[in-house]
Amino acid sequence: MLAFVAASAGSQVKIAFVDSEVIIAQLPEAQDVKKKLEDLQKLYIDTITTKENDIKTKADAFKTKYEDAQKQIEAGKLNADQIKALEGELGMMQEEVQAMDQELSVYKQNIQKTLYDVQVELFKPVKEKITKSIESLAKELKYNIVLDKASDALIYGDKEIDITFKVLDKLK
Repeated sequence: MLAFVAASAGSQVKIAFVDSEVIIAQLPEAQDVKKKLEDLQKLYIDTITTKENDIKTKADAFKTKYEDAQKQIEAGKLNADQIKALEGELGMMQEEVQAMDQELSVYKQNIQKTLYDVQVELFKPVKEKITKSIESLAKELKYNIVLDKASDALIYGDKEIDITFKVLDKLK
């Protein structure tokens, strides 16, 4: 930053910052978007909970069947054909539980991506409104740079102090 200020030599650079988290917390449009996201997330959480309960029910049934089979085998109540049939049934039950668990993992990953995409899309107009307001105010108050305290990002930079192409020329 010092090199930047020194580079502007004779001209005075005015810098300001905003806290976008505070702005978003106060802006009614942003609160509406948060509410929509929370409602959507609740729907997905309900579905996930239902799927988790289904998996638990199947896993508990598998565990009970397995323990019962162990007891019957130890007591000598089953012949070789019955043991083989029981092993096949238990194997299928175990595969079903594993498949359901895998499906749930994929579903959760898809939900995270979907929620992120929806969040980006819904917040886009809100962020554009905030950015336009910041740019307008920065020009009005003659700030050359406006930083965001919440994200350490540059929100507005006066084109007169942009040295991007000078750096590129120097690198060539």
